[in-house]
Amino acid sequence: MPKNTAIIVKGYPRLSETFIAQEILELEKSGLNIHLVSLRKPTDQKVHPIHNEIKSPIKYLPEYLYLEVWRVFKSWWKIKKRKNYRKAYLAWKHDLKADFSFSRFRRFGQAIVLAAELPSNIEHIHAHFLHTPASVAHYTAILKGLEWSCSAHAVDIWTTPETELREKLMSCSWIVTCTRTNYERLSYLAQNPSKVFLAYHGIDLNRFRNTSPNYSDRTGLEMLDPVRILSVGRAVEKKGYTNLLKALAALQNNLNWHFTHVGGGPLTQKLEQLADKLGINNNITWLGPQTQEAVILEYKKADIFVLPSVVARNGDRDGLPNVLMEAQSIGLPCVSTNISAIPELIDHEKTGLLVSYENNEMLTRALTRFITCPDDRLKMGLAGRLKVLDGFDFRNCVEKIFPLFDLPLKRELSR
Repeated sequence: MPKNTAIIVKGYPRLSETFIAQEILELEKSGLNIHLVSLRKPTDQKVHPIHNEIKSPIKYLPEYLYLEVWRVFKSWWKIKKRKNYRKAYLAWKHDLKADFSFSRFRRFGQAIVLAAELPSNIEHIHAHFLHTPASVAHYTAILKGLEWSCSAHAVDIWTTPETELREKLMSCSWIVTCTRTNYERLSYLAQNPSKVFLAYHGIDLNRFRNTSPNYSDRTGLEMLDPVRILSVGRAVEKKGYTNLLKALAALQNNLNWHFTHVGGGPLTQKLEQLADKLGINNNITWLGPQTQEAVILEYKKADIFVLPSVVARNGDRDGLPNVLMEAQSIGLPCVSTNISAIPELIDHEKTGLLVSYENNEMLTRALTRFITCPDDRLKMGLAGRLKVLDGFDFRNCVEKIFPLFDLPLKRELSR
């Protein structure tokens, strides 16, 4: 029988994490009794339709402990005499020595609140992301005497210190990750690699199957009919938008193009300022965060999709961005970089174009090629679509984790 499970996420709902929402919904539909727990309240002004389909109750923990002091104190008073409290305290104190930060204090406080308020029928704790949500899951699991597990993605794997990763891998009952690159790193770090599993996110093809771009013969030579370039992603360092703007500015002056960006993020204003400085802002539309329906409309209007991901200065990087799968699923030709797990999706010269994130001239050349060669856009766009339809159907991918949650599975689980 599947266990009643608390699923801890960093924020809910979030427009940028549809892959988490679609997994939660599918687990819910398949019979898992879920209690959602969020470390912070939502900041996005919009939600995707999938968020309205999820029926599981949601608990918000105190994002800042000092704003809910009484709630934290009552929780601490309730659990301080439990037999596992000292064990959890010592685990937190050990972590604090390596990471003496406000965040570490906050995570233990959130775990205390969760342990005190969690429904008594919860039998298992699962965290999305191996950094802060996993810390809360770990401490809460100790306090409650439960097992915990984790879904690891990208930033959490590549920015968390190796020592902490090893300790969490040792503590959790199992861990699943979404790319071969991540899987190999975690298996290498784990004392028991057999507890590490691979399951690609995939996408809900039902939302994209009947959608396809109208392939155009635009070549960038018509001033009144520019080639339409699209990117969807948060304005953060690892998405590489600084490189993209510079690459667009380096395109030949006789090429006519228009770039549309969808997504919010802390670097939006700086990117707009850079576009102004480069003299290309008149060729750009900044749409900000959008719902999935609005994003699909942008996919349909575009000729080219580009996501020039980079390795950020703190080591953060993309895993396998869902937007690349979405764009390819409707046949959009994609330009991206050869980092992390992106080559697991895009075969260079076959299903798209890959460039080195450290060589911006390559990015400019790739954009120029797709702008001027509608035949290449058609050929690689169709090939990319076939690859996603064949190998990245979300339902096939998510079923790989069903046995981990003790849900029935028709297919045999594979690592």
